[in-house]
Amino acid sequence: MGDCVANLANKKILITSGGTLEKWDRVRGHTNLSKGTMGCYLAEEALASGAEVIYLHGYFAQLPEHKDSMRLVMFEGIEDLGNKVKSIVQSEHIDFVIMAAAGSDWVIDQVYDQSGNLMTEKGKMPSDEPPIIHFKKAPKVLGQIKGWAPETTLVGFKLEATDNIDYLIDRAKLRMNSSDAHFMVANSSNSLYGVNEPHFIVSSTGEVVRVEGKLDTAVMLMKLLAEAK
Repeated sequence: MGDCVANLANKKILITSGGTLEKWDRVRGHTNLSKGTMGCYLAEEALASGAEVIYLHGYFAQLPEHKDSMRLVMFEGIEDLGNKVKSIVQSEHIDFVIMAAAGSDWVIDQVYDQSGNLMTEKGKMPSDEPPIIHFKKAPKVLGQIKGWAPETTLVGFKLEATDNIDYLIDRAKLRMNSSDAHFMVANSSNSLYGVNEPHFIVSSTGEVVRVEGKLDTAVMLMKLLAEAK
């Protein structure tokens, strides 16, 4: 835990964590390298701050140490994640939504065999020849949340495969504006391979705070959220 715990007593925080699993059939699919480490840190810090935590986690995501004190909800693909976020924020008051999950950019559209025939069987794909998979653009869940829950304070994450900090922050600001988020946490894809990479917390006021590592980012973000409410 962080040394200085924010005060979020009587607040309800929804945190999404880990990667999405886009199924090709009943046994195969694609995901990403997100393990849910940041989501765990966020959930633990939110809990230590006195908040009620709802932890939406991907199929392969890590679970927080104090998971028994949180409400756990598992999701599979990006559409399932969106449906579950929508259901929760529309059925109860959520003070903060933190979208730390790494959503897929592409979902399955159609699957064909090598002869070009559409495969409609919902079971396991044949193993003797590779299928031809057509993808379609995945829905952007972050940009829909304020429409579902206008009063919630929204936090997004922007991952870019770049070491150019100015570019990273500019991309985060664009995503923040398009989704009407209050904060955007920007980080490079290097953070997928370690916990000590720098993160940049960008606020809607234009302030940018650099934080070293995932744990300190979670601590700082909770502090900023406590100050925002």
